[in-house]
Amino acid sequence: MIIHVKDKNTLIIDDFKFKCCIGKNGLNLNKEEGDYSTPKGQFYLKKLYFRKDRVGIPRCKIIKKIIKKNMAWCDDPKHQKYNEEIQVDTINNKESLYRADNIYDYIISISHNHKRIPYKGSAIFIHLT
Repeated sequence: MIIHVKDKNTLIIDDFKFKCCIGKNGLNLNKEEGDYSTPKGQFYLKKLYFRKDRVGIPRCKIIKKIIKKNMAWCDDPKHQKYNEEIQVDTINNKESLYRADNIYDYIISISHNHKRIPYKGSAIFIHLT
């Protein structure tokens, strides 16, 4: 299956179109931590995180996990948990997964920087809105 990002707001999977969000600086072949871009390339889908209180339980074959208030993603390149799911009180440099807006109602982690190389990008998700 090929997932194509048509523009900053449209993600296409086969015949389906979804609203999505990418980094405010667009797509980038050389993703770096903090550059506000989305990596460009071919990646595996890893896990679907979702807000059960807002969207219910999705019916799909991908591994799923409910987003809870204490969940975050480590974006500190110097931390041993860099580019991993963490608890919000674990460290200071993190991206909270439980948000007041609807941006993270559905997010899918992808295989970008799965080796957790410092400064190569963390919290890389497909955001479906």
